[in-house]
Amino acid sequence: MEIVFKENFVERYKNLTDFDIFKEITVKELRRSIRVNTLKISINELKSRLKEKWDLEQIPWCKEGFFIRDVKGERKDIGNLMEHSLGYFYVQEAASMIPPIILEPGENDIILDMAASPGSKTTQIAALMENKGLIVANDFKYDRIKALGINLQRCGVSNAVITLMDGLRIKNFEFDKILLDAPCSGTGTIRKSLKTLKIYNTKMITKLSNMQKRLIENAFLNLKKGGILVYSTCSLEPEENEGVINHLLNKFENVKIGKINININKSPAIMEFNNETYHEEIGNCLRLWPQDNDTEGFFVAKIIKN
Repeated sequence: MEIVFKENFVERYKNLTDFDIFKEITVKELRRSIRVNTLKISINELKSRLKEKWDLEQIPWCKEGFFIRDVKGERKDIGNLMEHSLGYFYVQEAASMIPPIILEPGENDIILDMAASPGSKTTQIAALMENKGLIVANDFKYDRIKALGINLQRCGVSNAVITLMDGLRIKNFEFDKILLDAPCSGTGTIRKSLKTLKIYNTKMITKLSNMQKRLIENAFLNLKKGGILVYSTCSLEPEENEGVINHLLNKFENVKIGKINININKSPAIMEFNNETYHEEIGNCLRLWPQDNDTEGFFVAKIIKN
């Protein structure tokens, strides 16, 4: 299938990355990956159950994560496996496993997952907390809440409550840690969703960026002093990533961007865009192009409230 890139897309991305390499990886099928749900089964037990029919390759940055491939090269319907229905694993893109790891959830933490549905990162956080502490899993649409509830139940999560509200309406709380996996344009997910290319337009990106800035401001206001806020998107657009973090740094004096040290190939953060030079701390953010690790494109920032 021929992939058609819009002219304005090509012009923009040629200034951001090596477009030939980006284009080459974009037409390549995305590797499937799973995360073992340690609330229900150990890593070794699941590997033992799957080893006869499935090859598992360790994801370097997540000990519970594995790239998965049918040994005969016939099946791709991982979600139809009995082990999936039992909640023993979650079908989750490899780069998507990074934000909960960076959040470092503790057993006594009170955590807000601000845009939680469908629950991949919520269930991962719960597993890291061993079902202790408390997760407030919020989303703003009822249809999305249904999927979230089903996945929390399937994975045996018992330390989460679900709330249904606009993230901007959350007020006057002091969470230990907050994950804002923000609604975004999804330009990092083109490999599995070609529709993203068809609907691509910069006006939409500007609109999303404005919403993301409001959400991250409110998240920061609901974070306790010394707390950690992880901001992430599956977008490659500077306005939705570095631009949002730069806005937060300019808005509040007590923002610090922490360094992210994980075993992964990464690209430099965008430090200047549209004639705007970003704050030097933006260099601590994690920017992943699809060609860096043969995954989706992703962006993660670790924000500390001083």
